Amino acid sequence: MSDIKSFEIRNNVSKTYASIAKNGGSCCCGSSLGASPLSASQKMGYSSEELETVPDGANLGLGCGNPQVIASLQPGETVVDLGSGGGFDCFLAARKVGSSGRVIGVDMTPEMISKARENSMRAKLTNVEFRLGEIEHLPIADNTVDVIISNCVINLSPEKAQVFAEANRVLRPGGRIAVSDVVALQAFPEIMLKDSMALCSCVSGAISKEQLEKLLKAAGFTEVSVTLQPESRELIKTWFPDAEKYVCSASIRAVKQK
Repeated sequence: MSDIKSFEIRNNVSKTYASIAKNGGSCCCGSSLGASPLSASQKMGYSSEELETVPDGANLGLGCGNPQVIASLQPGETVVDLGSGGGFDCFLAARKVGSSGRVIGVDMTPEMISKARENSMRAKLTNVEFRLGEIEHLPIADNTVDVIISNCVINLSPEKAQVFAEANRVLRPGGRIAVSDVVALQAFPEIMLKDSMALCSCVSGAISKEQLEKLLKAAGFTEVSVTLQPESRELIKTWFPDAEKYVCSASIRAVKQK
């Protein structure tokens, strides 16, 4: 992909999510057609108990699954959330890793970082922080992270191979990826590929299960697993016209070689 095309995609995505940070969710994964953040999150697999623990304003209803279930976080672990938004998954993770653990949220949108930091102050959690940065160029040192989580964000990147290379760089040997994202079920029509909202709605930027597995292995990961979640159809069909025909939510796991 050309640098110009990559810039255009990032710019469109950043503008869209900046608007969500300021005005609330709309026209994005998990938040279209008037669905409330609470309703959308319940459809993604979050429990009522989880939803009650986060500060108001953190849950924007953006996502396609629950990476907390995939990650099986343990006390003392260091976690990075790629595309952390308002901080929702970071706050849940922070409670699971406890005071001896640490959670870092990374987002490229200044408005989202500001919102997450405000939410963090209300949450009064001392083991979570938010950093401005691109998931293709993480502001994190090598070999310092135990788990990388993300919820329906990697599909938005025009440089997915670079995302996984960075994930491998920052993870400790034996560290793991636990991600909820969408995969493509079939080729997208040209009209959808040219529609910026199809991309920002977490649809047309998706790649196939096979492509995803290949990229993870090329980045140096083992134990790669991409499990489709067909029950996501009812949620995804609200994102963009015919979205459920082209993408499906998936649980993505992989381990960095020791």
